[in-house]
Amino acid sequence: MNDSKGNILTAQDGAMPHGAMHALSLRETLSAYYELTKPGITLMVVISTAAGFYLALPRDFLTLEYALLFVLTVVGTALVSAGSCVLNHVMEHDHDREMKRTMFRPIPSGKISFSSALVYGVGLAAAGLALLLWAQPLTAALAALTVVLYLGVYTPMKRKTQLATLIGGIPGALPPLGGYATVSGSVSVEAFVLFMILFLWQMPHFLSLAWMYRKDYERGGFPMLTVLDGSGLVVARHIISYTLMLLLFSLLLTVFSVTGVVYFSGALLLGTGFVAAGVRFFLDRSNSNARTVLLSSYLYLLALITLMFIDKA
Repeated sequence: MNDSKGNILTAQDGAMPHGAMHALSLRETLSAYYELTKPGITLMVVISTAAGFYLALPRDFLTLEYALLFVLTVVGTALVSAGSCVLNHVMEHDHDREMKRTMFRPIPSGKISFSSALVYGVGLAAAGLALLLWAQPLTAALAALTVVLYLGVYTPMKRKTQLATLIGGIPGALPPLGGYATVSGSVSVEAFVLFMILFLWQMPHFLSLAWMYRKDYERGGFPMLTVLDGSGLVVARHIISYTLMLLLFSLLLTVFSVTGVVYFSGALLLGTGFVAAGVRFFLDRSNSNARTVLLSSYLYLLALITLMFIDKA
């Protein structure tokens, strides 16, 4: 619906009195729909998928067939990820209203209606799965499993148990497995190592973020470890444990001859730095040091994937 000035009118979904409308420009509306896809998460999913695809490629990979497979895999994965994130917004919109960090998201703020977001999310995910099915049925199956675990298991569990973080790490780590499977047609030991790298990386990444917003999670009724562990001592131990395991698993890519010595040296250096950030948080469990762990996690993953591309064996 448009007003007299041509602005798009979007129904408020509970953020304003029933029946109220909020006028948005076309640019604001497109921005809100874009925000629903959680672009940061979707970008990381695409990058990790591309890394898995690249590491599985044979030496003579500069062919039209592989180029088409790459486009289908990356675009399909991006659409599935974006659709899943939109549907996550849909499922959690009531709880998002209770947290300062999320109360201004498109649905609770009334920029996008519940029904519009639902159709949008389903459409994106369905389109993505169709493209992946065209590329490689196994990749499509892994993507479908990701959606089921993320929306059907992880999202409902978040308000019930701290174990939801571990469950949520599984769908978050499947994309590189899917990228690898598109080329290989199977799930190998090397692909499992990629899965474990992404799985372990998510733990310190999320725990540091959850520590910074622990009051918000408590207000929203989420029984996160950071809410249950008031001192942060257990949280810090978890962060150090996961970064140490991540360091070891990252080196296995060279052990299995997927990457070379340059990657091994860089992974060792990056992993040590990530562990050091965790130790720093252990010694002083401040929000500032938690933010350092969070920023280190971004730097670590991007640098590690870059090394994978540079030094593929």
